[in-house]
Amino acid sequence: MTQGGRWRLVASVFKLRIGLLIMLTAVAGLAIVPGGASVTALQALVLALSVFVASASAGAFNQFVEADSDRLMPRTRARAFASGALPRSAGWLSIIVGLLVVAVAAAAWWVNAVAATFVLLGALTYAVVYTLGLKRRTAWNIVVGGLAGSFAVLAGAAAVNPQLGPQALLLALVLFLWTPPHFWSLAIANEAQYAAAGVPMLPVVVGPARAARIVHANTVALVVASLLPLAFGAGWAYGAGAVIGGAYFLRKTHALARAPQRSTAMASFFASMLQLSALIAGVLIDAALR
Repeated sequence: MTQGGRWRLVASVFKLRIGLLIMLTAVAGLAIVPGGASVTALQALVLALSVFVASASAGAFNQFVEADSDRLMPRTRARAFASGALPRSAGWLSIIVGLLVVAVAAAAWWVNAVAATFVLLGALTYAVVYTLGLKRRTAWNIVVGGLAGSFAVLAGAAAVNPQLGPQALLLALVLFLWTPPHFWSLAIANEAQYAAAGVPMLPVVVGPARAARIVHANTVALVVASLLPLAFGAGWAYGAGAVIGGAYFLRKTHALARAPQRSTAMASFFASMLQLSALIAGVLIDAALR
């Protein structure tokens, strides 16, 4: 394997794309709170990187623990720990835990203890509560696991003001409601693989058709919740993102509910990414214009 290939292999362990998305939600949490200008550039950078590194640590722990079941699914069997390209050793586990410790310590030192606590809670929710506790026990695993994204929002908001206000709490609620339809759409597309691996994702337990209807109903609740920050001072850019992104996501989940198949499930999955991106962009534009 080339040097570049080794680096790509190691990077894949940490689920960096997911980490980047979680980091952006933390930045949105910081930006949505009035008074965000009081946070120095260094504090904002440390907060963003702390969330990113903590998320990467949790993602790596997930792959470390799930290596055996990852081998049972075509979409995950090539992952580094599952394929044996990297050893499931005490050394790797120490690196994963060490990254989390550094991330939380940095947030505590340069930002504040409340923000650091939320950084820690986000990582532990995904790594311990979701991966170890719920993933193989209940179809509602990702509902609780979705709190990881909410904690990232709260970490960003706490960097501005440890006493959380309504805008931060409502954006955290939006992230909590966003995760299930996002992940369940992907689970519907890969239902047969989850069934073969013995993972009780919602479509495996209730069937793709019913799961698709639940995804659509959940998305309705998500879109309604995404409009609530407008009553507490969110700006026009956020409102535009909430309306346009929400309408697009609803259109795709409605199509999924009418025809629960891989193509409509993947369209719903990508629409969820677009909707969240529109919300984050709206928050950042409003903050820049504030």
